[in-house]
Formats: sequence, structure tokens, C-alpha cells
Amino acid sequence: MRFKVGDKVVYPSQGVSIVESISNEVLAGTDMKCYHLRLIGSESKVMVPVNNSERVGLRPLAEKKMVRKALRRLKSAEGENAEDWKDRYRANLDRIKTGDLDEIVDVLLCLAEVAGRKTLSFRERKMYDHARQLLVFEVAEVEGRAVEKVEQQVEDALGNVVKQDDE
Repeated sequence: MRFKVGDKVVYPSQGVSIVESISNEVLAGTDMKCYHLRLIGSESKVMVPVNNSERVGLRPLAEKKMVRKALRRLKSAEGENAEDWKDRYRANLDRIKTGDLDEIVDVLLCLAEVAGRKTLSFRERKMYDHARQLLVFEVAEVEGRAVEKVEQQVEDALGNVVKQDDE
């Protein structure tokens, strides 16, 4: 899969990025063509060798149809939940690493359901916030909407499951 300058892509576990340039770089003594990406959520810059882009899961933005499906799933709160937090954390981490929108929704639903029963651990709260950010930025880009509006829509969808504890 090849991208061009200006394309918006998803870098798994990091989120929506823009291909700012493509250039030849010397990495570990080898000349490689690389994508230079700017992560929209953090303005960080990342370099990915073109030949490794599939291996790391670099993908185009989801189609509008997939975004709508993900948001419908989120609203319907169809999640599954592992009881042991360590198993749940590992499974959710693996889901996020795929960069797949459906997997990210699964993470949100799982953690929202747990948060509805008890306070999330620090690590799971960070994971929840990260997964929410990944979803929000991709939906906002695909649908051409303001990030704040999408954040509110996602929070509303999760509102019936999540009981946030600010204490």
C-alpha cells in the first residue's frame, strides 16, 4: 500500500497522521524510502520506512460507512469483558495495537462497562482516554467535524455505561 504527501493515515496505537513528506533516509546503514508523518493529536513527528508500513499497520482512514458502524456499536454498548484486570489490560492493549476502529470500540466498551461498576485503575483510565482519543480523531477527520463535537457524541454514547468518578 502506497501513500502520497498530504494523505491522512492511521498509525496504529498513535492515531490519525498526515504524510508530510516522503524521502530517502539512511537507517542502520541502509538507504530506505520513508514516510514522514505528523500525528494530528499530538503534533509529534514519526518516520516510517515505506517497506515497513504494512508491517506496522499503517492504513488509510476508515470509510464513512465503517465510522458510522463503529459509532452505532458504541451507542448500543455491545462489549465483552474479561474479569481479571491483567488479562483485560493485555487484551485491550493488543486491540489498540491493531489500529482497527472496531477493536478500539471494543476497548472503549469494555472499559466503560468496568467503569460503570468500579473506578478504573490508573493504567486502564489512561488506556480508556487513549482509545477515546484515537476514535474521536479518526471520526472527526473522516466526517469533517470538529473534534469537540465528536468528543461529545462519543461521551454521550458511553454515558449510559460510564460513571466517571472525579474524586
